[in-house]
Amino acid sequence: MPQGLVLKSTGKWYDVLLENGTKLICQVRGKIRMEGRSTTNPVAAGDIVDVELENEQEGNIIRIHPRKNYIIRKSVNLSKEAQIIASNLDQAILVITITRPQTTPGFIDRFLVTADAYDIPVVLAFHKMDQYDEHERHEVNALIANYEKIGYSCLRTSLVDGTGIKELESILENKTSLISGHSATGKSSIINHMIPGIDLKTGEVSEASNKGQHTTTFAEMHPLPNGGYIVDTPGIKGFGLVDIPKDELHHHFIEFFALLPECKYHNCIHLNEPGCAVRKALDAGELVASRYNSYVSMYHDEEERSVYRN
Repeated sequence: MPQGLVLKSTGKWYDVLLENGTKLICQVRGKIRMEGRSTTNPVAAGDIVDVELENEQEGNIIRIHPRKNYIIRKSVNLSKEAQIIASNLDQAILVITITRPQTTPGFIDRFLVTADAYDIPVVLAFHKMDQYDEHERHEVNALIANYEKIGYSCLRTSLVDGTGIKELESILENKTSLISGHSATGKSSIINHMIPGIDLKTGEVSEASNKGQHTTTFAEMHPLPNGGYIVDTPGIKGFGLVDIPKDELHHHFIEFFALLPECKYHNCIHLNEPGCAVRKALDAGELVASRYNSYVSMYHDEEERSVYRN
């Protein structure tokens, strides 16, 4: 039975690269359900699948091999459904811009929590550094200081002056890397630079909303010249959490989880419990207030909002 790698999922049709180098257009035969989960796409970019050939150009996907990981979010149009963005990833690169469009700390934290829950390391790439004024650069530096203190890898990048691009190339080499972020943060431009000749359409920022316009509709894998793959994803406006129990949410805020042994109660959820080490550290200015804001809004399944300042 031929085995292949799903390069692109469009909902009904799938581009599959067989081990012998042949590319097929495939459909799913029968009902393929992953772990009983209700998802809008049972097959995702990055999946290893078994294929039954119809002819030299077409086939049917009949089995999905077990995934080492995947990243998932609530479907945009069906809030009770989930969408698997991509699977079998070595890492995710979150492309962040301070303005035009703005990537908020709340969005960053939701992405980090989801990636941590599904065992995907994340690199935060603060992009378009050449465009920022002194105030905006100070904002970037403050965010990087916060996230590096927690333990996340951060990069400053710019395609205009080359800042951080060699470092990013090195990080991507021989790995399967998901590149994500809001539309118009520069994801497609980065991929165009990394893979000469691919010529992906790049997004623009709407003058009315100051938000990016979508240029990618479905996740797609692109081979890198020096080995590995980049998984290009649709621009993400929001990032709803899926399948993380409320009482386990704090496990994925790594600086909170590290303080749990110091809390009075072993099942402390760091909201109003007496003797909470997280609240104590927060009041002392030892934790980042925006991270706690993110935690509380996620716990209550709310949109981003400010609940704490220090």
